[in-house]
Amino acid sequence: MDHILSIVLFTPLVGLLVLLFLPSSNPRAIKLFANGVAFLGFLVSLPLVFNFDHTKDYQFEEKAQWIPSLGATYHIGIDGLGLLLVMLTTVVGFLAILSSWNAIEHRLKEYYAFFLLLQTAMLGVFMALDFLLFFVFWETVLVPMYFIIGIWGGPRRGYAAIKFMIYTLVGSVLMFLGILTLYYQHYTQFQAYSFDIADLMRTQIPAGMQWWVFWAFFVGFAVKVPMFPFHTWLPDAHTEAPTAGSVVLASVLLKMGTYGFLRFSLPLLPESAKNPVIVNTMGILSVIGIVYGALACLMQKDWKKLVAYSSVSHLGFCTLGIFALNPAGISGSILQQINHGISTGMLFLIVGVVYERRHTREISEYGGLMKVMPVFTIVFLLAALSSMGMPPLNGFIGELTIMSGAYQMSLNWAFWGAVGIALGAAYLLWLFQRTMLGEVKEKNSILKDLSWREIAVFAPLIVWAFWIGLNPQPYFRVLERPVAKIVERVHPGYYAERHLVSPLDPATPTPSASLR
Repeated sequence: MDHILSIVLFTPLVGLLVLLFLPSSNPRAIKLFANGVAFLGFLVSLPLVFNFDHTKDYQFEEKAQWIPSLGATYHIGIDGLGLLLVMLTTVVGFLAILSSWNAIEHRLKEYYAFFLLLQTAMLGVFMALDFLLFFVFWETVLVPMYFIIGIWGGPRRGYAAIKFMIYTLVGSVLMFLGILTLYYQHYTQFQAYSFDIADLMRTQIPAGMQWWVFWAFFVGFAVKVPMFPFHTWLPDAHTEAPTAGSVVLASVLLKMGTYGFLRFSLPLLPESAKNPVIVNTMGILSVIGIVYGALACLMQKDWKKLVAYSSVSHLGFCTLGIFALNPAGISGSILQQINHGISTGMLFLIVGVVYERRHTREISEYGGLMKVMPVFTIVFLLAALSSMGMPPLNGFIGELTIMSGAYQMSLNWAFWGAVGIALGAAYLLWLFQRTMLGEVKEKNSILKDLSWREIAVFAPLIVWAFWIGLNPQPYFRVLERPVAKIVERVHPGYYAERHLVSPLDPATPTPSASLR
């Protein structure tokens, strides 16, 4: 398994370089090749699943000199958290590219090239164990996403692309200042420059400095999530982006923010992470995002914008679980990030299907689609049930675990989370009723049902949703060690105080003890 992570990381990039030599006059060859590269990227990531050992920490590590004078290295590796997000990226990336087959008609080579570059950058974010390397991949993500929105987006694509770029760049600048603070603090203590996360983890950071670094990181990660009130770029970006861009943006890019909180803010800055002021602030912002996002969905007339605002609400649950600072909340948050990628990815693909046929996203333009598109209706129903957290689908497991963790932290958090779940069911059922049920409008009477290619796009996500909903234990098992490390870092002795067996203990008799 030598260099397997590098192979996964650079497969899309190598495919991009080959793609550039294909003739632009042969669009079918470009489409076939790009889809083949994306599928190959998924295939080469499968050995990570089959060879992953949930009893160990970082695995498949690779380390090489990069910029020795700065203490920067090419250091990559994954734990359970990284594994799930890498697999989400390879699966959703392939399906998003496959969904573009009929949607994009001009500048095909550039379109697929930007998507393959985006794929490599997203994978790098979840693999990097060097902070400078992480930041390079983090910033690289912005470039292809900016062009995907700005060139192939809707009528207001220029405005949406610039707004996306400005928000994320401002957050990135503040985050980089925080990284430099940790970097120089490490040099002060050890007289050696290093961006390696393991080295920075050993650095003693004064409580006052932790406070300011936490908020610097917070802006960078909160914009990406996006948390209220940094969310305003998201509906514009989603609405104007092409379908595949919206799918990747919702399913993967937003997880970079929650990943940042879990990988850096909590472990590197534990005193600030458990500070009551910060915890309460994060809880309040999460609850506002949950309720506000759901209420905004109920007000929307645009199908795609409704799904966009649903991400604000759903990611609020994820940040609420993170700052519950207990195993149930954090593990539920991570699983719900995967669930959101599955369910919201399907919802954006659904919007793309009807838009390709009718070229409108106005909810009022639809109705009675169940009579002319029965297979499509079944897929939409499953996606909606998944998103609203109905058993036996994936969303139920994630929301249940988050609510358990939130209840342990605060009854108010759990109450408002329950309100958000109820509102989520309301706007999704309202959307389904308005578009699928009732009388068929004349313009919709000739719409074609899903093609075999479209069914092939939805099928893996539906299977994955049922798999998590019916058998979530393998996911919790994979997450035990990374979650336990985060909890013990923030609350040393957490498991001993509660008489739980920590997954970090090699004598752990059961894989689920820490979640009881």
